[in-house]
Amino acid sequence: MRHVAIIGSGPAGYYTAEACQKQFGDAVRVDIIDRLPVPYGLIRTGVAPDHQSIKGVSRRYEATALSDNVRFVGNVTVGTDVSIPELLALYDAVVMATGAPADRPLGIPGDDLPGVVGSAAFVGWYNGHPDFADLAPVLSGTSAVVVGAGNVALDVARILAKTGEEFAGSDIVGHALDHLGTAAHETITVLARRGPHQIAMTPKELGELGHLSRAVPRVDPTDLPPEADDAALDPGLRKSVTHLRSFATLPDAKPITIDFDFYAMPVAIEGDGKVERVIVERTAIGANGGAHGTGETYAIPAALVVSCIGYRTPPIEGVPYDAKLGRFANDQGRIGPGLYAVGWARRGPTGTIGTNRPDGFMMAEQIAADTSDDSGKVGRPGLDTLLAERGTDVVTFRDWQKIEAAEIAAARDGSPREKFTSIDAMLAARG
Repeated sequence: MRHVAIIGSGPAGYYTAEACQKQFGDAVRVDIIDRLPVPYGLIRTGVAPDHQSIKGVSRRYEATALSDNVRFVGNVTVGTDVSIPELLALYDAVVMATGAPADRPLGIPGDDLPGVVGSAAFVGWYNGHPDFADLAPVLSGTSAVVVGAGNVALDVARILAKTGEEFAGSDIVGHALDHLGTAAHETITVLARRGPHQIAMTPKELGELGHLSRAVPRVDPTDLPPEADDAALDPGLRKSVTHLRSFATLPDAKPITIDFDFYAMPVAIEGDGKVERVIVERTAIGANGGAHGTGETYAIPAALVVSCIGYRTPPIEGVPYDAKLGRFANDQGRIGPGLYAVGWARRGPTGTIGTNRPDGFMMAEQIAADTSDDSGKVGRPGLDTLLAERGTDVVTFRDWQKIEAAEIAAARDGSPREKFTSIDAMLAARG
């Protein structure tokens, strides 16, 4: 029997558990440990609330979680309730699947002013993550700036621009929906350091901006490369650029403009005790494809700045860490004897949800190569004894199902659920 502990219950964690089941059959016991009382990681708190079809992948994880040899161990913080060395003593393999939930800082003067928010915090706020329930971002200004050229930046711009009616069917939390209803934005500027041919925005997400009831996307035609150059792009990016070209022809006939500002790099944020403007430097693309400043600067008024420039994996005591890359130090997923990393914790914040599936199967194969079925480690019973001695209030998957049922029962009309936004409320919902 092999005993595997997976730290993190998001896609990388559950795909790894599924892979271990297929690799070892009944001869494996998998414990999925999470610091929150609720599973699914970014499926619950990262995927946009108006993208319910993507969240449907959690049904696959539920099937894994309800199998006999996989267990959810919620409300347990690794590093506080149990240490990495203790887990390594109990399990044949410990797999870090913690993702990259921390914002990468902008690193420019003024990025600590009130009104500057990282996308992990902002997205966590409207998705009901307990860490960010009290964020209350500044929405009273007429101008907001979103920094980034990926889908998260599009999500943030779209959420800021939508009407309350357009959130029908979503699971955006009630306090965020109410607060967004007070927004006074007339312009939402999306800053991208490079040009349209270098974006990481996918066609579906870009296309959604063209169908908002009170907002219109706008692209300066002079920012667009010659149309003939699009032929060299891969099909997905070519379709995304086609959307951008269509935005350059739309009339400014709606109350809110989502303004794409390409070749634009924020260099400072200014204001008297709060965000009032973003200083932007015009950029050019170098021979290596990177952007460099040209020295030309201008100011964009803003009361809110949301930075969507990437994420980092927070360090955990006992796990070697690569500070430069913002993830656990590893060689193809191997961190050290018995210790592994998958998903964003292994490779950084790249790829889609589905990218984590082959990652998990690769990890299961490595565990099979590195371990034996007669190590003598005790696994699950040892963890239970340790947590009981420390008085840790463990949440099981059956407990989660009670929490989920209570969230569904509390849903407003048209919404699939109303998420609990505090750990105490989640724990209380178990009954």
